[in-house]
Amino acid sequence: MEHPAYGLLRPVTDTASVLLCDNPGLMTLEGTNTWVLRGPGSDEMVVVDPGPDDDEHIARIAELGPIPLVLISHKHEDHTGAIDKIVDRTGAVVRSVGSGFLRGLGGPLTDGETIDAAGLRITVMATPGHTADSVSFVLDDAVLTADTVLGRGTTVIDKEDGSLAAYLDSLRRLRGLGRRTVLPGHGPDLEDLEAVSAMYLQHRDERLEQVRAALRELGDDATTRQVVEHVYTDVDEKLWDVAEWSVQAQLDYLRG
Repeated sequence: MEHPAYGLLRPVTDTASVLLCDNPGLMTLEGTNTWVLRGPGSDEMVVVDPGPDDDEHIARIAELGPIPLVLISHKHEDHTGAIDKIVDRTGAVVRSVGSGFLRGLGGPLTDGETIDAAGLRITVMATPGHTADSVSFVLDDAVLTADTVLGRGTTVIDKEDGSLAAYLDSLRRLRGLGRRTVLPGHGPDLEDLEAVSAMYLQHRDERLEQVRAALRELGDDATTRQVVEHVYTDVDEKLWDVAEWSVQAQLDYLRG
């Protein structure tokens, strides 16, 4: 099976499979990737990001088998909306950085923490930037990067609590993990985390230079929209409203 494969558990590595939710959109690409992790010989599994409040998707997850633990990568509804229905059907403990998504007695996730579950060792890596609460999950041969590194395209910085400075630091941390499989929150899996993270950093550097050039031409008091229209000529105008979030983050970074 290849991406996208809706409603089918698609094996990607020896320990990670993905169930793609049928919720495509401008922000979700083909849909939300729900990751299912299971070590050799384990009857249990760990679910990462159960997805939106979609009854068909939730039913498919719950029918996979025993799920004692659900991990949440960040706060956005397309990753968290299914939490309570999954808990009702499986009794799973849910862990996240933010307390609003905790269910059961697992407690909040912390940077550098190692989780032993479903025959696997999963290391939590704080990767803020897309949102303040974003984390990635590191396996022996792969990294679940959620929305910090996508399977295609680039990441939007959340307008409420995102930070470009934090995001760049997170990309450098991920790049430092070396060549591992990328298991993203949206889009297809990728082969080389180090290369993709380097590409993301280069793209951000190029965009920052374009914003600097726009400010030199438009003036330092240029509005976010003016900068978007000047810089994002290579992007579909349907995405310009969302691009304003990233440009605002870039302006905050440059002016801060």
